[in-house]
Amino acid sequence: MVDESKMQYKPYRSGQLTNGIERSAHRALLYATGLDEEDFKKPMIAVVNSFTEMVPGHFHLKELADHVKLGIAEAGGIAREFSTIAICDGICQGHKGMSYPLPSRELICDSIEYMVEAHQFDGMVLMPGCDKIVPGMLMAAMRLNIPALVVSAGPMLPGKYKGKTLTLTDMRELIGKTQTGKMSVEELLEVEKCALPGVGTCSMLGTANTMCCLAEVVGMTLPGVGLSHAVSSKKRRLAKESGRRIVEMVKENLTPRKIMTRGALLNGIAASMAMGASTNSTLHIPAIAHEGGIDLSLKDFDVLSRQVPYLCNIKPSGKYPLLDLEEAGGVPAVLKAIESKLDTTQMTVNGKTLGENLKDVPLVENDLIYPLSHPKSQEGGLAILYGNLAPKGAVVKVSGVKPSMHYFKGKARIFHSMEDASAAVSGDQIHTGDVIVITYEGPKGGPGMREMHMTTSLLVGRGMDESCALITDGRFSGSTRGPCIGYISPEAAAGGPIAAVEEGDEIIIDIPNRKLTLCVPQEEIERRLKHLVPIRKKATPALRRYAALVTGADQGAVLNTPPNPED
Repeated sequence: MVDESKMQYKPYRSGQLTNGIERSAHRALLYATGLDEEDFKKPMIAVVNSFTEMVPGHFHLKELADHVKLGIAEAGGIAREFSTIAICDGICQGHKGMSYPLPSRELICDSIEYMVEAHQFDGMVLMPGCDKIVPGMLMAAMRLNIPALVVSAGPMLPGKYKGKTLTLTDMRELIGKTQTGKMSVEELLEVEKCALPGVGTCSMLGTANTMCCLAEVVGMTLPGVGLSHAVSSKKRRLAKESGRRIVEMVKENLTPRKIMTRGALLNGIAASMAMGASTNSTLHIPAIAHEGGIDLSLKDFDVLSRQVPYLCNIKPSGKYPLLDLEEAGGVPAVLKAIESKLDTTQMTVNGKTLGENLKDVPLVENDLIYPLSHPKSQEGGLAILYGNLAPKGAVVKVSGVKPSMHYFKGKARIFHSMEDASAAVSGDQIHTGDVIVITYEGPKGGPGMREMHMTTSLLVGRGMDESCALITDGRFSGSTRGPCIGYISPEAAAGGPIAAVEEGDEIIIDIPNRKLTLCVPQEEIERRLKHLVPIRKKATPALRRYAALVTGADQGAVLNTPPNPED
């Protein structure tokens, strides 16, 4: 009888790789990576990095991961790093590459499952930065449900030009100013070299920073991680502390589903409303909930949009860059401002409740974080609209819409792609009173649900954001401003009413009453849909597979998955 007692190294998941005589070959492979016998006794921690040299929000993550791994080693764990893909929505804007960011979210989630389950890691440190990487990693955490926490990349410093603070939103809108002669080409070329001065996620509350902040709100980061800037020493200290903490979480068996409960996700929605966050949060929070079997929908956004006021005067909807918010106290300061609107009993990765973490946070009330008693707006920064054009919902970033456009009636101008709509704007073919309608840009129809940000930026840059509106079954950038209603469900490719809109039809946008109405009799809409020949766009094999499996925007654009026999 073989005595295997010397081969029983540890009680953790990763013991599947190390324990017992039958794992001799496994241990040999691990020895080949530089581990020794003492290492076999330690928790094995995956450092899931999204480093890439193509994206400023991820460019520095290889160096930041070194601090995480140092913390893991200090706490007695073994760090093993691997990578996921990371796509920059900003670089993808305005061309066919924009079809890929949203589908990449599911690919990121699946790739983490593949690596973590194949190698039986005990815990994970997730290192995202930009738009779809954060939710993709949080979806994986919820799905796998092993101890995990997030160390996000952090915002870049804001740019400066002639004393004016610049963000990526400004750059896009300057294109429209240049086209209309309000800025010279020479000045535009000068501005673009200083608008984004270094690494990190773009310095306004776009989707990237929205989701990094929300990772902290729902309890998946140590306090302060969400807005600690990419170049700061604070970010590196928190990275090392996170490395130490994940080892303790493994020993405590503190898992994501104990943290990202329905209550925590509702806290995330509440914070979105207070901050004036990206409309893409309406896709990502439900997708995270879906992975945990949590019932959460656009209706929850609608309820909280009426309960939680808009407080934060942050770009692109407000005055200040994120650096100012970080200096004012970051995400904890925002949460302190809306503490009465939150479920503070929710657990966080540091082993304390949200309320315990907020206990000693000072209350900030100024023109950066407005007081709850005198908010920037009585309702939240996002609103959900319904009507015969959007039976299952549509989304608008109210915080970015001027009050004069909260109610708008106009004539439909029909386009079946962002490129055609942008060309019409650039070619002076859009006029006062027009409603640009962009169809077949949804999850299935795109396929991939591209952002319409190039078109919206042109409208704002040309000063047309108080005379024209835009509606679409596509989505928007987190930096979008103006009267832009997107995420319309059902989408055109799924037979939604937006496919029935014809040139010249009257459309009413009524944000206060949450209505999006096509002024056409229902019988006529149904007649048009019955005789409609859907548009099918050419797509790559990857995007065709995505289109075949993806659900509507109202469901978070998650993929249809066959049921598990055990469920």
